[in-house]
Amino acid sequence: MRTLEILLLLAVLLAFCTLHVAPMRAWPGSRHAPALALAIAAAQVLAEGPRWQMAPAYALTALWFLAGWLRNVAGAGGPGAGPRPHQKLAGVGLGLGALGLAFAVALPMIAPVFSFAPPAGPYAIGTLTYHWVDASRSEVFTADPKARRQLMAQIWYPAKAGRPAPRAAYMPQAEAIMAAFARLHGKPAFVFGHIKYVTTNAIPSAPAAFDQASYPVLLFLEGATGFRQMNTFQVEHLVSHGYIVVAIDQPGAAAAVVFPDGHQVAGLTPAQFSATVGPSYLAGGTASPRKGLRLPGGRTLDDSSIISYLAKDAGFALDQLAALNQADPSGLLTGKLNLQRIGALGVSLGGIVVGETCRIDPRVRACLVMDAPMPAEVVKAGLRQPGMWITRDEASMRLERERAGGWPEAEIEAHQATMRAAYQSLSGAGYLVRMPGMFHGNFTDIASWTPLAPLLGLSGPINERRAHDIVNAYSLAFFDRHLLERPARLLAGPAKQYPEVLFESRRP
Repeated sequence: MRTLEILLLLAVLLAFCTLHVAPMRAWPGSRHAPALALAIAAAQVLAEGPRWQMAPAYALTALWFLAGWLRNVAGAGGPGAGPRPHQKLAGVGLGLGALGLAFAVALPMIAPVFSFAPPAGPYAIGTLTYHWVDASRSEVFTADPKARRQLMAQIWYPAKAGRPAPRAAYMPQAEAIMAAFARLHGKPAFVFGHIKYVTTNAIPSAPAAFDQASYPVLLFLEGATGFRQMNTFQVEHLVSHGYIVVAIDQPGAAAAVVFPDGHQVAGLTPAQFSATVGPSYLAGGTASPRKGLRLPGGRTLDDSSIISYLAKDAGFALDQLAALNQADPSGLLTGKLNLQRIGALGVSLGGIVVGETCRIDPRVRACLVMDAPMPAEVVKAGLRQPGMWITRDEASMRLERERAGGWPEAEIEAHQATMRAAYQSLSGAGYLVRMPGMFHGNFTDIASWTPLAPLLGLSGPINERRAHDIVNAYSLAFFDRHLLERPARLLAGPAKQYPEVLFESRRP
């Protein structure tokens, strides 16, 4: 919870005690406690912003203020003034107050305005956002036949440590994106409203660090119905250790993409992606493509063409980064991108697209796929670059199915078989990192959104922070080894510090 939220809850508790606990009623300052709670509530709303999880605290503040006012008015009437109004309300107030306090404390804890761990590396983090238009390609996810493909790209980069500065919002267009995310997952839109208050460790437009002439570049691709910031825990870790990370919001794949002129492109539903992309990897990647996904413009896409279409976004993004490196409009990143050392990483659908991107684009020198099956083309052709797959075992996927649904047996078998096949067909170095106890949400920030994540099936038995620490450690070791050619002891074999990890590796 945020600072003023905590103070408000304490003030509400104090006001409750001064109204209903006899020793506290005798305290000289008790008559001012409800007014204090009201003042803190006003400050919290103005300074931090209201959210629905604090509604019980706001209601109790108003109730206690009214009860305190009635007590003070009745008390001023003297001994002969008759029964005190606050005494008439005492019984009801005590029961409802205790229940309200329980809700007031529980709701903001269940859905907190969470925070990210401080960067573990030596660098501070800066961030910039860009709008890119690919005039050579049409946009297939809108009804307008003249629309061109557009992307929103966010870049995080190593920054100079300096004076404290306001932190970047986790999700600048949170209200629109979270409303779309909620709709796609069958949840009320208000559930995720508090996400707009979450901030990160990044500083907008911070001066770039200058101790290196340039920094290696990593391209991050989001999962289906996701958003470009969905792996901020991982992005910030990599950037703090000297990488520039570029995440793109891909219309159709993302829950929604909001562009600078205000227009939005909504994403496909999970069912649409499952029906369209699934055949590319089901039955070990040998199932026939199925056409029939009807898009807004009346076109249809099969599994191979939709993956190829999304992979072209990655290639276009690399083209834009080359231009940005020549002349960044912000003036901050010109010459800072080492485009001879490019890696790619993605989760879920983003991992599938990373596999295809690495197959077709030799500019990418290291490929990290997280919890994603591999399409038939990647399995058949193999990858030339070093590759790492971070995922979980079959038992963990079945456990997630029991608790949260999804993951039919054919999906589980294809998931495991295609990743292993792609790993074994590598012509370069490869790593298969499996973590029992992980659920799909553990590979993203979503497992951090609520302490109830395990009960909701968003997180597996593994501790959420432990899961992120393992993902970060292996991600950094992989890119350090294969982009910067640094020693990486973690990749030499099973690690004592991570005994739960099932680690395999192969050499070219």
